[in-house]
Amino acid sequence: MNKQGWRVGAGHAVDEARPVRFTFDGVAYSGLAGDTLASALMANGVRLMGRSFKYHRPRGLVGIGAEEPNALVAVRRPGFCEPNTRATMAELYDDLDAISQNRWPSLRFDMGAVNDALAPFIPAGFYYKTFMGPTRKAWMAYEWMIRRAAGLGAASREPDPSRYEKMHAHADCVVVGGGEAGLSAAIEAATAGERVIIIDEAPALGGWRLREREVNGAQALVATLRGFDSVTVLTRTTAFGLYDGLQIAAVERAQDHLPAFDAHTPRQRLWLIRGKRIVLACGAQEQPTQFKDNDRPGVMLAGAVRGYLNQYGVAAGRRAVIVTNNDSAYQTALDLRAAGLDVAAVVDARETLSEGAAKMARDADVEVFAGAHVTRAIYKGGLRAAEIEQAGRIRSLPCDLIAMSGGWTPAIHLSTHLGGKPVYDEAGGFFLPPKPRPGIEYRGAMAGEGLDRAERPLRLAHDRAFVDFQGDVTVKDVKLAHREGYRSVEHLKRYTTLGMGTDQGKTSNLAGLTIMAGLTGKSVAETGVTTFRAPYTPVSIGALGGMDAGERLRPVRRTPMQDWHEMNGGAMGESGLWRRPKAYVRDGETVLSAQIREARAVRGGVGCVDVSTLGKIEAQGPDAAEFLDRIYASPVKTLKVGRARYGLMLREDGVVLDDGTLARLGPNHYYLTTTTAQAANVLAHMEYHAQVTWPEMRVSLVSVSDQYGAIAVAGPQSKALLSRLAGEEAFDDAAFPYASIKIIPFGGVSVRVLRMSYSGERAYELHVPADAALSLWEALIDAGATPYGTEAMAILRIEKGHVAGAELDGRTTAADLGLAKLASKPTDFIGKRMQARPGLVDAARPSLVGLMPADGASRIRSGAQITAGQDARNPGPMLGHVTSACFSPAMERPIALALLSGGLQRQGEMLFAHYPLRDETVAVTVVSPVFYDAEGARLHA
Repeated sequence: MNKQGWRVGAGHAVDEARPVRFTFDGVAYSGLAGDTLASALMANGVRLMGRSFKYHRPRGLVGIGAEEPNALVAVRRPGFCEPNTRATMAELYDDLDAISQNRWPSLRFDMGAVNDALAPFIPAGFYYKTFMGPTRKAWMAYEWMIRRAAGLGAASREPDPSRYEKMHAHADCVVVGGGEAGLSAAIEAATAGERVIIIDEAPALGGWRLREREVNGAQALVATLRGFDSVTVLTRTTAFGLYDGLQIAAVERAQDHLPAFDAHTPRQRLWLIRGKRIVLACGAQEQPTQFKDNDRPGVMLAGAVRGYLNQYGVAAGRRAVIVTNNDSAYQTALDLRAAGLDVAAVVDARETLSEGAAKMARDADVEVFAGAHVTRAIYKGGLRAAEIEQAGRIRSLPCDLIAMSGGWTPAIHLSTHLGGKPVYDEAGGFFLPPKPRPGIEYRGAMAGEGLDRAERPLRLAHDRAFVDFQGDVTVKDVKLAHREGYRSVEHLKRYTTLGMGTDQGKTSNLAGLTIMAGLTGKSVAETGVTTFRAPYTPVSIGALGGMDAGERLRPVRRTPMQDWHEMNGGAMGESGLWRRPKAYVRDGETVLSAQIREARAVRGGVGCVDVSTLGKIEAQGPDAAEFLDRIYASPVKTLKVGRARYGLMLREDGVVLDDGTLARLGPNHYYLTTTTAQAANVLAHMEYHAQVTWPEMRVSLVSVSDQYGAIAVAGPQSKALLSRLAGEEAFDDAAFPYASIKIIPFGGVSVRVLRMSYSGERAYELHVPADAALSLWEALIDAGATPYGTEAMAILRIEKGHVAGAELDGRTTAADLGLAKLASKPTDFIGKRMQARPGLVDAARPSLVGLMPADGASRIRSGAQITAGQDARNPGPMLGHVTSACFSPAMERPIALALLSGGLQRQGEMLFAHYPLRDETVAVTVVSPVFYDAEGARLHA
């Protein structure tokens, strides 16, 4: 096991008495409790931690926190692997197993590094110009290669065994940031009697102060805060989004720092927190400087160097060159010297030092090169020296560490999530948050307080200086974007990928904007800043989903007859959120033979099917008739009490939304049914228009889908069977004609009975209170009804040419489906005007037809493409597609419904249905979509 040869003292965060074992790329190391993976690797002398995305250049640590762009690793546990974990944020635990990414075959020897030699040929935007051609085949030739190169880490293909959960919380004051400013704000609010939630992504409160030599002040504030019972502290919690209504979204890493997951505790917890007011005290982030090869391992942010030294007792190097344009980096020189490390020099871009900087230089006894710049890092298997320029003179300073500080910029990301634009502070040389919205305030470094001024001369560094480490964006790329006209900050971002990585430009945006400003001759303020979007740092899909996974994401809904179906041979299949019987399979039967038997039983006698899955809505109120008349394309106001009719509903764009049944129970009382698939959408559609479009209308809408079970009884013997159960008078045709609704008692239970049919046979729908549905179902079976499933129901529907889910695909109009007469009433309704658009009345639009195989026997498959050409390799233009298909017992042959350009004008034509997945081509004849009983005589038989 490797020794921790770079541990030079006792850091505030680590416990020297508690060693921790871990592995990186299969090599065993040891660290200390309190280490991060980054600090522990540094303590063991590991400087190479990753490869860059595009050029596969060797990369080491740059930062110490969320801003880290380079050290992205995959952390593995049994049955679990999370890629793109920042080593700076991964807390060490026993037996942690991490691997590097984006390299092959190994981190030290990566074949992808050939891209670095090819860099002149693959500049920014090269793929826009290279991977193209006159046809789509040109792209297809390159696609496999591009997709293999895309991305950094590889997600696990195994199911995630971890648990996740969501929490909702409310507070008077929500403070984001656990530094001195945030602690002070939280104490102030708690002292005033407010309920406070304070959030910080680190394991402990204290913020940047924990990375300095002196931590007593921060510890005192933390102790004071914890004395208030009204304060909730959320550490290891990243606030990643700010939303309307003063809501903070945050993710808590509840167990990522533990060696083993507790099965009763979630790995991560998503917090949705609302506050009466929000204080953002997110601090500031140090910026790098640009010089040739500034991305090499051993080139780090000065503040991070100081943090590793003080917080973890780890030296980032033995001999450092510090390059800066502000005062803060001088404290790094002091701390390095205090730890017995060598500081070769401070290279300061400013011509004149401030008094504070001059004093710290004297105290550290280091040489300062004022008005100087580092021009390149000299790297040969490791960092060897820094080349500097001062007054035209070039010299080389031997070192194994370059600590750079390009100044600090407030961490303004959260403040911009509500749409505000940051404001550039010319005096400070950084962007400040936008004007705060009511209820939001900024504190500390985020508001620009206490930040050293950084001089940002609009001086262009070497072309091979890296601006965005994660995206491999160089100064040359920014120049190219300028030269090719991509000068808007948003265009610059997308053309070069500047700031598009997982770090969201935390250490690159300001530099890129400054360079573009220098090229255009504009100020940084005039150049502007790109838009920051949530999340602030990457959030796992598991945390966003919480417990909504598997059955919790799509809970299986059960009809009142579910157990009966399963115990009586029901071959269950998924239908949306429901599991419904496809057929009731008897001994010696297949599902196919069972469904054909069931369909014949309905046509020849009587059958019953569970249709409890239909959406059911009650609409009541003085304006219910007027409201529904506007919602439905079918007439509503003319519907008499006790009558029902087919209900067609359009979207605002004139396309069919749903079909179902409209029934009028009283002058101001309607009972509506919808398809299973659209039940929730139809209710939402109606509620929206009731609340937003016509809020003055007095109408109440209530879903009763779960309150009623529903059974369709169909077949020429349906009336006789029901009469035996409820009396002949109840089903007298004169008192209960087709398209009616009637409340009929069955065994003391009032049942809403609709005389409607979707099978072409005399049929009734029985809507019964859910707790009595099973008893009625069993009574029907005992009385002689044959139970049938969804497959037989589909056969009956297709034989009659009734449209359903496959035809109502969100693209078809009433005219396409042969239902134009239903949408031609004189009164206005949603979608009426839009359905008359030229594109929706074009004669070439696909419309509903029937298909039969020309040979009378070949199977036609759903989804098959219809063309005029027989050759599957060159079939000609697609004329339409098959929407529903089955073997018809009534017709004794395969049949299908299709949407075909030209529709019934092609009746009698022979076309070809191609099904490429099975390499099948069937010659078909276009016929009417109504295959069975076109006159409708059997509805009254």
